[in-house]
Amino acid sequence: MNAPTRVVAELRFLGSGNAFSPPGRMHALALLDGTILVDSPPTVLPQMRSFGVSPSQIRHLLVTHWHADHVFGFPFLILDRWKMGEINGESEKINIHCRPGGKERLTKLCEDGFPGTLSKELEKNCSWNEEESGELEFTDWTFERFPVSHTPATEPHGYRFTHKSGLSIMHCGDSGPCKEIENRAPESDIIILEMGVPDFVDSPHHHNPSDVSEFHLRHPNALILVTHNFARSKDSVEGFEIPELPDGVVQVEDGDCLEISDSGNFSLIKK
Repeated sequence: MNAPTRVVAELRFLGSGNAFSPPGRMHALALLDGTILVDSPPTVLPQMRSFGVSPSQIRHLLVTHWHADHVFGFPFLILDRWKMGEINGESEKINIHCRPGGKERLTKLCEDGFPGTLSKELEKNCSWNEEESGELEFTDWTFERFPVSHTPATEPHGYRFTHKSGLSIMHCGDSGPCKEIENRAPESDIIILEMGVPDFVDSPHHHNPSDVSEFHLRHPNALILVTHNFARSKDSVEGFEIPELPDGVVQVEDGDCLEISDSGNFSLIKK
């Protein structure tokens, strides 16, 4: 008798929309194994609360770039961990992974948002990591940061996460088609790809539906999860219609959760 499979990793989408939060979608936000958060959008706290996630449980925050819809929730995240930690459970130190100069940027954002309030918390309970790769402590994952194609002034980057089992997840950040993504795609089991604009919008710094479809043709063996979506959710009637994409490409909704088993199988649990 074959041994039953067990879930070894979980990827939950706390938001799946672009900067404009189309109907039914909050800002794009991914949570890996309940402790690894990619970005901190302005609505990070209500997004986390909607799916029963406490800020106190976050051990790692990885920043993709400096646009407001990806980092303006950072002061609220730190404030909650400090003030509400005793209620939600004691907060462990949070490791913040970002490019050189990121500590100064995020510290200033906290000072602008809550003057004179968060400086001690940032020094006491935040650990800053500017390395381009390494282990994510207290997890089963390592990471690699790589440059992508977006507004250059935002220092745009994606991340590839590798599980101790060998499974690889590539989070492309907020990027248009680019060589760095193409180079890493063949070695990625799961690819999180943004789709920020419809086909009629000329925006080289974002993928559109045609770009996503062509990407799938080049990399048919990977599971492609589309987020940072410009289109409305499946339950909404207003906004851009959801485009048709090839089988093997999944347009995730807020709350969707991908469970990964020890056999290497994937199961997408819809909200």
